[in-house]
Amino acid sequence: MLDVLIIGAGPVGLACALEAQRRGLKVTIIEKGALVNSLVGYPTNMEFFSTPELLEIGGYPFPTSHYKPLREDALDYYQRVATSEKLAIRLHEKVLSLTGEQGDFTATTDKGEILTRNVVVATGFYDVPNPLNVPGEDLPSVSHYYKEPYQHATQNIIVVGAKNSSAKAALQLTRAGAKVTLLVRGPAISDSVKYWIRPDLVNRIAEGRITAHFNTTISAIRPGAVDVLTPDGPLTIPTDFVYALTGYHPDEALLGRLGVEPDPADEARAPLFDPATHETTRPGLFVAGTVCGGRATSRWFIENGRHHAQLIAAHIASQVPQSA
Repeated sequence: MLDVLIIGAGPVGLACALEAQRRGLKVTIIEKGALVNSLVGYPTNMEFFSTPELLEIGGYPFPTSHYKPLREDALDYYQRVATSEKLAIRLHEKVLSLTGEQGDFTATTDKGEILTRNVVVATGFYDVPNPLNVPGEDLPSVSHYYKEPYQHATQNIIVVGAKNSSAKAALQLTRAGAKVTLLVRGPAISDSVKYWIRPDLVNRIAEGRITAHFNTTISAIRPGAVDVLTPDGPLTIPTDFVYALTGYHPDEALLGRLGVEPDPADEARAPLFDPATHETTRPGLFVAGTVCGGRATSRWFIENGRHHAQLIAAHIASQVPQSA
């Protein structure tokens, strides 16, 4: 039997495993996708907004020649940390349910069962997009994930959203030769867009290289066109591809099956947990990282979420006899 099963092999999940293992606990990570699966899905050569030392886990230095590391730097770094620590990781295995109680949990997966005394949920939020809820959203010409611009040279591309991901995608697509239309539900580009990105986007809109429609919503997506409602009335925009970069949220269905209770007083549906230990209302079940903020996904990042690992591991180690 494990002392700790960690669900999610992202940076915070790895940090939780490191801290638990160093305290003599028997720990395994289970991950439905690849190692640091969210980072695998990030745009090619995406630049982190943080400096390397803020992304470090387990005391391992983050070597990079960049002031702000790239996605590829992080993929290499976290893989090296996991390998160096010889962490037990089960990839491409999905947790379906959790039965039992603290000290005697059974996690059922799509490949079998795992017995564990405690469970840490570090599943992040990147795998569940916020839907547009419009007809045609399921067409193959629509994606909630942006990777790189080159396949769209000379095409008519719609980018939905007004925050960092949308801004960077719109700029990259434009510079790769796409004809970009930006659809924004609000009246302007979000003030939360980083200070070195926002002026670039605003200027490209002002000079006409990017077409922008504000206070605009999508009515329907059709092959070759998108119907929108603007302040001036309905409009049909010829479109080859749509990037609906409207954000993401935690897998609330999975959290419910695991027994994580949302805070009824929090509009973001953040989990109820003890901030001193990160234990939820289900004894023996803990939450770590961005999932702790519910739909308010900017509450926690790698930078501050990695410290959850120390709180959780210290509490579990004080309750569980060390494995031989």
